[in-house]
Amino acid sequence: MTDEATDQPTDDGGAFIESGHVSTWERIGDSERSVVGLTALIVAIFPWLFVRAPVISDLLQGYQSLASLILIWGIFALGFNLLLGYTGLLSFGHAAFWGGAAYAAGIFSASVSGSPILVVLFGTLFAVLLAWILGFISLRRGGIYFSILTLAFGQMAYYLALSPLQGLTNGENGFTDVAVGNLFGFLDAFAAFESIPLGTPLPLLGDWLYVFVGAITVLCVAVVVRILHSPYGLVFKAIRENEQRASFVGLNVWRYKLMAFILSGAFAGVAGSLFVVHGSYVPVESLYWTTSGEIVIMTVLGGVGSMVGPMVGAGVYLYVENVISGNPAIQPYWHLILGLVFVAVIALFPEGIWGIVGRVRDKLSTPSPDSKQGGGN
Repeated sequence: MTDEATDQPTDDGGAFIESGHVSTWERIGDSERSVVGLTALIVAIFPWLFVRAPVISDLLQGYQSLASLILIWGIFALGFNLLLGYTGLLSFGHAAFWGGAAYAAGIFSASVSGSPILVVLFGTLFAVLLAWILGFISLRRGGIYFSILTLAFGQMAYYLALSPLQGLTNGENGFTDVAVGNLFGFLDAFAAFESIPLGTPLPLLGDWLYVFVGAITVLCVAVVVRILHSPYGLVFKAIRENEQRASFVGLNVWRYKLMAFILSGAFAGVAGSLFVVHGSYVPVESLYWTTSGEIVIMTVLGGVGSMVGPMVGAGVYLYVENVISGNPAIQPYWHLILGLVFVAVIALFPEGIWGIVGRVRDKLSTPSPDSKQGGGN
């Protein structure tokens, strides 16, 4: 067809735009380099804005360690959204990959090597293998049965770490023998701001741990963008929209769902391994079902099916949990506050927090009726 007014779907899968009226936002979203470049810029300035900007920091009261933690959970949410938002599969067992990778990375650091890069690689490989095994079994069933199976496997991993494998995991006390060394052998990844003498100018990017986590965050975003712009990403979206129709056109739906599950588990493994590098400790609660519930809440709160939304949701959740709950008057009620925020966002904006940004963007980019009439004359 040569008609320029032919409607084409956007990346979000729901809205339609005219091919002759592509906004700047849509052009940026379609460009992999633009998305990765903007991510790198945001990651670079985030610690300064969140911790030390004169106006914003007084309002947000952030701190450096939380900035790194937000990126780590953001990677977790990014991978989970690949499964839920783009493939339409709801898992309640992703704590198995997060916690399993954390334990694997911690044990590797204590027994083999403390190199942060090797620690993250080993934890990620463990999560990929575990995701392949659990996905191979769980994806034999669909719908609510798939969700319950993943929950069951996650709880099995928790109780295995709690008792039968306590010789490796240290049971309910968590794994405390983590021994992460210097980055590249000479950069101290744990040189926090507290150890810097007063009066010394603080670096823009924060400590080396943040730089390490930020670099991996940008890499993860680049991988997700590449997946979503590849034929695999198109198939994932097709399965989400209509699994039966996707199978009718000859696609091996089960194989693609398994690949989405493995990829999502891999990102959870990266995040879980970074969590060990960040905290030098693996709590047994990292395998508990509440961890899976938290990542579901973060993803839905930020916006399922959007690229940025889940990472924003992770930031909001962690800010309420770590900063707002620090107020003595609010601390006993922070779960209630988070619940009210979640209900309000979902009731008013089902697309999540990032959906609010999208609505504002659409209103600003939509030409007014007067401008349309003027253009037509």
